[in-house]
Amino acid sequence: MGLLYLASILQSHGFNISYIDCLDRFHPKAPQTDPYARYGRGSYIKTRIPKPSGLKDIPRNFTRYGIKKKWFRDDLLSIPKPDLVLMTSMMTYWYPGVQETTGVIKEIFPDVTIVLGGIYASLCHEHAQDYSGAHRIETGPGEEYILKLAGDYTGFPVTAKFDPAVLDTYPYPAFHLQRKTIYIPLLTSKGCPFACKYCAAHFLNPKRMVRNSESVVEEIKYWHEKYRVEDFVFYDDALLVDAEKHAVPMLESIIKAGLKVRFHTPNAVHIREISSQTARLMFQAGFKTVRLGLETAAFNMRNELDKKVTAAEFERAVTYLKEAGFKKELIGAYLLTGLPGQEMKSIEDSIKTVRQNQVTPILAHYSPIPHTALWSNAVVSSRYDLESDPVFTNNAIFPCLDERFSWQTISHLKKLAAK
Repeated sequence: MGLLYLASILQSHGFNISYIDCLDRFHPKAPQTDPYARYGRGSYIKTRIPKPSGLKDIPRNFTRYGIKKKWFRDDLLSIPKPDLVLMTSMMTYWYPGVQETTGVIKEIFPDVTIVLGGIYASLCHEHAQDYSGAHRIETGPGEEYILKLAGDYTGFPVTAKFDPAVLDTYPYPAFHLQRKTIYIPLLTSKGCPFACKYCAAHFLNPKRMVRNSESVVEEIKYWHEKYRVEDFVFYDDALLVDAEKHAVPMLESIIKAGLKVRFHTPNAVHIREISSQTARLMFQAGFKTVRLGLETAAFNMRNELDKKVTAAEFERAVTYLKEAGFKKELIGAYLLTGLPGQEMKSIEDSIKTVRQNQVTPILAHYSPIPHTALWSNAVVSSRYDLESDPVFTNNAIFPCLDERFSWQTISHLKKLAAK
């Protein structure tokens, strides 16, 4: 969402914007799929590319997500020459795609500055400087520097009409620039008060900011009424934290508005914050995908990861959700798989515990992330030299499982979770 927020800020301050989504599933040259299946979700286009030298032993294809290089080149040729190119990348281990992207941009616009920001640039700043191919690397929230940056490169200085520290002053993200607007991600807050040892949310957004509930409802109305969007996805890191002041009034306003829409929480909600009231309001508001951030049911090991939920709190939250009307197939609990030192039996037991509570277990493959408390443990326990190359942090290779690791074991866990 970050790049679309920046696009909207720039447009609202008089800058002309061209937007290319290299992950666009609805590119006119891509195979056509039903955009409304699975509430708008779907697989990214991907292209098989050579494996990096350190991953030759992995019995899987290595692919790059995104549109074909020729499509991207044609898209670049169809837009006016820019004064500045802004790029982002969500995953640290996607940087080979960043390299390929900057290479094509330099072919088409050889004298235009490329600025890379986002998660990869912030978490792996030095690596991005050395290997991304971008001319300039920016870290942290782009809203804080975007107008000065654009003014410096365009010669068009502007005075900010918004406050980077106040989310309610931001314009809506520029989803109108996308080819199809099937669902809308919503950001009702930034930052997280927790500092879980496996998560970089606190590093990326150290200051918590919360929107006014009425402004969120107005945004939902805007996209629903103008673009007929029915599915909304909460991208908050801590949607239900301080619920009495934030989520509760927001959900009550949504219900009062009588909107025929659906809501989803792929980022997971904090289990401890689910009360009888919040569960009831979520159901009445139209939540269709509820994901719980359980991470593990080995509650005796909880302090090694976080302190955000106990066994009793998990069981209580599930009870509240079911009493509110949620069917078990709508509730899923994320379980981290592949943590440093994690025993297979611990994962199996966690899957069984979730199933015993009549909730769907969802395996979330652990990716070692720089600037997290668990990073040093991951570096020591990994089969790969994590510090040498972000490609080794790819969760698809389970980099922190020990020598007893096997693809047969992973297949067994997936089957156990899918029963």
